Amino acid sequence: MASPGGNSSVSGTGSEGDLMDERKRKRMESNRESARRSRLRKQKHLDDLTAEAAELRKENAQLLRSVGLTTESYVRVEAEKSVLRAQMAELTQSLNYLNGILSSVNNNQHYYGGVCTFESEEFHMGLSEGLFSGGGMRNSNTGGGGQQFPIMATAEMILDY
Repeated sequence: MASPGGNSSVSGTGSEGDLMDERKRKRMESNRESARRSRLRKQKHLDDLTAEAAELRKENAQLLRSVGLTTESYVRVEAEKSVLRAQMAELTQSLNYLNGILSSVNNNQHYYGGVCTFESEEFHMGLSEGLFSGGGMRNSNTGGGGQQFPIMATAEMILDY
């Protein structure tokens, strides 16, 4: 005769069949519990990954904002650098021009005690009409008598040019 589990019962007693059924039932119960624990672990792992993905998205958004701000700062600094380079080129050109003027003036000057001087009449008639007009280098007390003055320029005079 066949038992419900597919095993044939050799002995006439039902205790062996009951023992097999009990083992099968326990094994099935154990398998169900193991499957339940596996599903819980899987769900927990999925929840952890979902939380990590959300955290990484948040961090990524912060990094993108930071990169955007850094890029804006870089563009601003580059623009400022370009302006400063242009100003430096202009100032260099002005300095070269002024050095040329001073060189020309120095070639036409008298040297007294190592100080470059110029005749006041020449200054009033020549240079005062050009670069330094309106600058406070005239001496109204000279009376045009050929008085000598040292050549001096302040930073404001050069920068105002």
